[in-house]
Amino acid sequence: MFTKSQLHLASIFIKIYYRDRQSLAFSLMFPLIFTGIFLFSGGEPDPTDIGLANQSQNELSIQFVELIKEKDIFAVTEGEEVELKKQLIAGDLTALIIVPENFNQSDTGRLRLLLDASQVRQVGAIKDSLDSMLLSIERELRDTQPLFTLDIEDVKARPQRYIDFLLPGILAYMLMNLCIAGSGYNLVEYRRRGILKRLFVTPIQPKDFIISIVLARMLIVMIQLSVILGLAVGLLNINIIGGLYSLFGVIILGAFIFLCIGFFLGSLAKTQEAIRPIALLFTLPQLILSGIFFPISSLPALIQPIAQALPLSVIASSMRDIANDGISLLTINFNLIGILSWMIISFFIATKFFDWQKVAS
Repeated sequence: MFTKSQLHLASIFIKIYYRDRQSLAFSLMFPLIFTGIFLFSGGEPDPTDIGLANQSQNELSIQFVELIKEKDIFAVTEGEEVELKKQLIAGDLTALIIVPENFNQSDTGRLRLLLDASQVRQVGAIKDSLDSMLLSIERELRDTQPLFTLDIEDVKARPQRYIDFLLPGILAYMLMNLCIAGSGYNLVEYRRRGILKRLFVTPIQPKDFIISIVLARMLIVMIQLSVILGLAVGLLNINIIGGLYSLFGVIILGAFIFLCIGFFLGSLAKTQEAIRPIALLFTLPQLILSGIFFPISSLPALIQPIAQALPLSVIASSMRDIANDGISLLTINFNLIGILSWMIISFFIATKFFDWQKVAS
């Protein structure tokens, strides 16, 4: 499958990497730091800090206040309107709810919700929660039942946390960064150190050089991501539904794609200063559009087809389907077609634009 020269050259690249003690130390420390961040943060959003001024203090208003306190999405601070408004203006509170004096069974009045709508993303969620609580109180007072009820049955019979959704996307993003740094940045570094100039006079072909670095960096990336995945499962209790063979299969295919793209970017850049902005121009938009932190379906409809076709999107979606839904790597779907397509495209542009004369100059 691989020639003897390709395997020999790959072993040399691995030795070069592990002789760089600074890079090796960073590679070992980064997975620990990454896992520690999610270990202490828990990966769950914090409750919204809201103030609550109850100007009525009757049985109905007290019941309403208790219902708000029971909501996990709120961290309630009670007090007087004047003091709470100062905290709101100072930024210590996200919103302020004022229960009017005429809040009673015969005349409930109108609740006041104070906030800066231009700064608060949770306006809709806060208002929906308040509307739901007001409706519950009204039904209880009038002793009426809702016309329709909704019974939820979890056919998956498993918990789904935000960290379970987040981890596959973060792994895919790290895979992209590690691979581009391992091919594009290394290509520029080998050029600076004269390694490419020496290889240029040998019988080695561009595809042999590319395949050798792909093999070497793929092994290194597999070790790095395995450390992160092991720590995530052991410390964060991440639930991997699908098979590890399928998950690591996606990692291998994704590493091939991003390493080849890294070669292409490294061929475009002629100096170490140029490779950084070129790499950021490729990676940063994908961080925003590829559904790492939120589903692609939440993006504008016009952008969704473009976002779904990005290389990071198909890798992250495939890893998430395997980890969260138990789908096999060999399942024929849009993600598998996207992976195969990007493998062909990335290898073509990596070999097509790899110019020994230009790189060696």
